[in-house]
Amino acid sequence: MIHCVVRGEHVLVQGTLRPASLHIRDGVIVSIDGLDAPIPEGAEVIDAGSFYILPGVVDSHVHVNEPGRTEWEGFSTATLAAAAGGVTTIIDMPLNSNPVTTTYEALQIKLNALGSQCCVDVGLLGGVIPGNTNEIAPMVEQGGVVGFKMFMVHSGIDDFPAVAEQDIKDAMAVMKELKKKGNDVVLMFHAEVAEPIDAAAEELKSHDPKSYSTFLKSRPDSAETQAIAIVIRLAKEYGVHVHVVHLSSADAIDMIRAAQKDGVYITVETTYHYLHLQAEQVPDGNTLFKCCPPIREASNQERLWQGLHDDVVTLVVSDHSPCVVELKRLNQGDFLGAWGGISSLQLGLPLMWTEAQKRNITIGRLFEWIAAKTSALVHLNDRKGSIEVGKDGDVILFDPSAKWVVDQAKLHFKNKCSPYHGETLTGKVMKTILRGQVIFECASDSDYGTHVGAPSGLRLVPTRTQAGHRYSEPRLPPIERLNAADPAVVKRCVD
Repeated sequence: MIHCVVRGEHVLVQGTLRPASLHIRDGVIVSIDGLDAPIPEGAEVIDAGSFYILPGVVDSHVHVNEPGRTEWEGFSTATLAAAAGGVTTIIDMPLNSNPVTTTYEALQIKLNALGSQCCVDVGLLGGVIPGNTNEIAPMVEQGGVVGFKMFMVHSGIDDFPAVAEQDIKDAMAVMKELKKKGNDVVLMFHAEVAEPIDAAAEELKSHDPKSYSTFLKSRPDSAETQAIAIVIRLAKEYGVHVHVVHLSSADAIDMIRAAQKDGVYITVETTYHYLHLQAEQVPDGNTLFKCCPPIREASNQERLWQGLHDDVVTLVVSDHSPCVVELKRLNQGDFLGAWGGISSLQLGLPLMWTEAQKRNITIGRLFEWIAAKTSALVHLNDRKGSIEVGKDGDVILFDPSAKWVVDQAKLHFKNKCSPYHGETLTGKVMKTILRGQVIFECASDSDYGTHVGAPSGLRLVPTRTQAGHRYSEPRLPPIERLNAADPAVVKRCVD
């Protein structure tokens, strides 16, 4: 058995930092002991010193774009960036790969593309488009997807078309039947509708496309609020779990709050960029800041933060959406014609910690949003998202006081362009550990670090839906893994 002990003065356990030593055996946390607990003979010891020991971040919204658009990104570079940012699990969106992941067959093609190139663990989402309802159950029951994503407005690529209301109903009907069998997964929505956007486009024809205010007006708040109202109404009718991705407009928070109080199973995420960047600060012509929905005003941002504090919005993700630099149209400065998407995968934790320092937010509260809730969204919280006995030994060593300047040329994702270039951030990932194995480490005099060893990331499927189905190498649930461990260690864990 491979035994690793990670110990330090500041270990995040049950939301609080305290001295502890984590014993990780064969990739699983088998005990959480005192800092000075005996070290088993032959165990590798990682001493964090004054650094925080935190759970690996779980980013439940990442566009990897493989297969088919690997000039945009790919599993190798995306997971390298993830590891460097303290992210130990990513959930890959069903677009912008080619083919898009909207059939069981396309899912197999993506699985083949994964190969052995992933540095961190990966879960896969399926997509819902008009006419593919019969693909939903096979992708869950035989394919092991962790959820589904659909667009209520044009996605940006023609092979992932927007759904109409009847398409949503058809999908929800299937999801309702899966739920009865205990195989329910989340249904995610890019929640904007076209009508307000189309109307704004008509009004803005004569406006300067280089002006950020033009772009901001082109994606009005009403596009989001109208879409979310539809999602709430249908979720209430069908009783399935719906999730709003990348909430930009705080105007929707009150209706979401009311729906949650009314028993509608709706969860909501926002993103690092919506919580850190502000429309007033976006330079005209700098299309690196373009994403859809858009970065909105500072006053809107404050209301998003309040939504997090109030537990209406409960997840924060990257929505890492890269493309080749040419598609950003930086030379033209054309916000209306540029590809929308911001690459934040590697930078999420320091971005959020920088903001948390300004707002007196604890590290425990932060990791609810970026690890515990994101893993729960996709039914992986039996093994991911927190430091607990029985969960995977995915931890990071984090220097909370380090300050460093973002240099886009040194980031690990493929297309090295970033709206954060030149920013000074607080907090640096010093070491990333996946199932007890160091996969990334950073020297104290370096801001970017190096990757360690061969890629060891796995494809994950939800434990609760895997029994009896034909997944490739399904993972054992924690209790079975613990039962297979050293009985003496297990006894110490439960005594």
